[in-house]
Amino acid sequence: MTAAPIHPMLTVTDEVATALREGRPVVALESTIISHGMPYPDNVAMALEVESVVRAGGAVPATIAVLDGRPRVGLGEDDLELLASHPDVVKASVRDLPYVAARGLHGATTVAATMRLAAMAGIEVFVTGGLGGVHRGAETSMDLSADLTELSRTPVAVISAGVKSILDIGLTLEVLETLGVPVLVEGADEFPSFYSRSSGFAAPMRVDGAAQAAAVARATWDLGLDCGVALAHPVPAEDEIPAEEIGGVIEQALADMDALGITGKATTPYLLGRIVELTGGSSLATNIALVRANAAYGAAVAVALAG
Repeated sequence: MTAAPIHPMLTVTDEVATALREGRPVVALESTIISHGMPYPDNVAMALEVESVVRAGGAVPATIAVLDGRPRVGLGEDDLELLASHPDVVKASVRDLPYVAARGLHGATTVAATMRLAAMAGIEVFVTGGLGGVHRGAETSMDLSADLTELSRTPVAVISAGVKSILDIGLTLEVLETLGVPVLVEGADEFPSFYSRSSGFAAPMRVDGAAQAAAVARATWDLGLDCGVALAHPVPAEDEIPAEEIGGVIEQALADMDALGITGKATTPYLLGRIVELTGGSSLATNIALVRANAAYGAAVAVALAG
């Protein structure tokens, strides 16, 4: 099958462009986790390690960001260092992309923006840490992540460790059902909650192995459904923080955030950072471990899709 032409607004590395042209597996990686999800220099080490994990799994990594106003698919080490340490990197969701591009700014792409740019490049698999979703208290704030809307309209398989546990997981699953997004859980009957393997919510659909996950994704698009596929890969058991342990930490972080009056796109970076402080760094170790595991699984799904 001939690869679709790459969108002219994108700058794609030769390695990624060649892999796409030849129909070889490519895995997209987001950049918000680098600029706004982890402290420096852990974020650089994580980004380089995750790319190495994808390569070891037989796929080509394509970290996505906007640099000097140009959407980039595939980054070098200097680019990753810039994203990890530059003080003026915009947290860019889909709505922010035109502004960041027109103003010539640096932008770290969220799940939603990375999905959109990956699809524009012809990449079918994207690995992240946790999905965005319905924020707690959304019945009054109407704070719903653009990740959900993007999943409803962009045909990319998104591998995560579940919905971030700082969110309302139950309502997020309800919204995904309403939007018609297939939600799969790898090897478990319970939906995971990012730091933990359990959430109290049943897996909407279970798959066992990357081949099954890839088959469902391919069937989704062969049926003409122009949506993404949310594929939850639970954090490894040896790296998880049990739900009953992390729950109180999250409640404290939420209370601290409310006291400071933090709202909007600043909420998730604040909460993740505050949770790292409250857990003495153990949540950061879990975050890195789950991203690493997701990358290995995502590479396997990409290989299966390409095959």
